[in-house]
Amino acid sequence: MKTGKWVKAMAVAALAMATICAAGCGGGGDKKAAAPAAGKKVEYKLAYALPANHPVAKGVETFITKVKEKTNGEVVITSFPAGQLYNDKTMNDAIMTGGVDMGLNTVGRWATIIPAMEVFDVPFVFPGYEKVDSAIDGGMGKILEEEMAKKHVKVVYWADYGFVQYANNKRPIKKPEDFKGLKIRGYSELASETIKALGASPVTMGAGEVYMALQRGTIDGQSSGAPAMRDRKMYEVTKYLTVTNHASPEFVVAMNDKSFAKMSDKQQKAFMEAAVEVRDILRKNAKAEDLKGLEDLKAKGMEVYVVPENEIKAWQEATKPVWDIFTKHAGEQGKKILDLCTK
Repeated sequence: MKTGKWVKAMAVAALAMATICAAGCGGGGDKKAAAPAAGKKVEYKLAYALPANHPVAKGVETFITKVKEKTNGEVVITSFPAGQLYNDKTMNDAIMTGGVDMGLNTVGRWATIIPAMEVFDVPFVFPGYEKVDSAIDGGMGKILEEEMAKKHVKVVYWADYGFVQYANNKRPIKKPEDFKGLKIRGYSELASETIKALGASPVTMGAGEVYMALQRGTIDGQSSGAPAMRDRKMYEVTKYLTVTNHASPEFVVAMNDKSFAKMSDKQQKAFMEAAVEVRDILRKNAKAEDLKGLEDLKAKGMEVYVVPENEIKAWQEATKPVWDIFTKHAGEQGKKILDLCTK
């Protein structure tokens, strides 16, 4: 080959190689990947196990609408409610591995991966609705979000679920000793430990299995929020409801971090603005939704007993060992979080 032709051929080869590398060849370890193009349409799937008419689920649907509006239709989210895609037991693994882009699930389920998440199920740690929110905003939320990030999961927003109560089909429960001999479904490990501390036998199962288990007598009762009891028609299979306000199992909308990264900076900003707006709506309405749920259950024929304020101490003493179980699970981080909650 003549020298001129050889030089020309080498130049063409060099240009081709440069083009290939510009398109994404392996070198340059410290170079950041190109940001998603602005205006590109992004589609996501969002799963949750709650019934679609539950207040927290309605919040998800509001979030989806707000995201579409704020991004001018560039970010579209399709929801799969009531366990259609994943149930509460399988959802978190799907989020972490990218099997689904995002999901709404209780912190009790996340606690099997991040023990400090159990704090929301520590009995009687939160004396009121406002205390839950102030603890999240006062540093606890940041600590837990950083732990989630280590699992490649981004917290989109915390969703106030309200407080949980006990329902059963055997007898009125007015004092801790009334639990003796009952089989009660616990929705998380710490919820089950609370049931055990009260003298009953905890049974763990998914939310979608509870109605049939009560109907068949596999369990005698369950613990959840009043709106969820109403929406899942628990009044058909349980007679007695005891209002303890013993735990506030926050829900969280969580997202696979790679899925989040598919959006442009502008889209991410609009996405998170929608999240904050929905979080604030849920916070504002949590107590009212709980009270409405209780009234609806009364209207459906359930006998509702509200533990008097002056008797709460006996319940606190009965369940105090659960605090020690939490700190054993969560270690120094758990102690730090409890301090934030109780200060």
